[in-house]
Amino acid sequence: MSIAIAARNARGAPPPDRAGDGTGARTGEGALGDPRFRALLSKEDWAALPAAVRRRFSRRLAGGSTAVYVGTVVETWMSRAGWLLAQALRLIGGPLPASRQAHLPAVVAVTEDMQSGGQVWTRLYARRRGFPQVIHSCKRFCGPTGIEEHVGCGVGMSLTVAVEDGALVFRSHRYFVEFGRRRMVLPAWATPGALTVTHREESRERFMFSLEIVHPRLGPLIRQRVSFQEATLPLSSHPVPVMG
Repeated sequence: MSIAIAARNARGAPPPDRAGDGTGARTGEGALGDPRFRALLSKEDWAALPAAVRRRFSRRLAGGSTAVYVGTVVETWMSRAGWLLAQALRLIGGPLPASRQAHLPAVVAVTEDMQSGGQVWTRLYARRRGFPQVIHSCKRFCGPTGIEEHVGCGVGMSLTVAVEDGALVFRSHRYFVEFGRRRMVLPAWATPGALTVTHREESRERFMFSLEIVHPRLGPLIRQRVSFQEATLPLSSHPVPVMG
């Protein structure tokens, strides 16, 4: 089965089209438009986003292609409870920044998840000592809100998507843990709190990635801001052979 067929048959993943940026234009040389983020918003909200954001979230990264973004960590703030939370979550792969270090390089690579048809996001944060921290997550276009973030060891969350002041905003809706085919939704007291990720265009070449977690009782736990720019157009690799 080819990658394209597998992606189209993935649960909750509609077939790709060519109207990637909402204007009917292709999203990049040789790239098919990906309507899945656009489908999560109203037509008016999608049109309110800057063209660069629409293009960035309309790129179909199939066949081994990769989008790479490079930047600098502007701020990483943690309360004491937030730092403890980040260290505890290292047991499931460390999905949150593990230190308060800032003004260091960061890299994000986005590829197609060949199993689910979603997107694998790999974030690399340099550290002043030791190896960089690497964070993996997978966005899957399924679930009650149409999109989920999976961070490893069966842990994930469903997300809501909105446009606020020209920025694309993702918010946690429900946290869950999967055991094989079973899924347990976590009660509010067992979650780290409300997570908000904001993608805001800064200029024609740069955008700001912001992450914030606020606990209902402990207040703000973690806040991070990273300024990115696209390293190149999508890096096209040789087609990846698929067995079966």
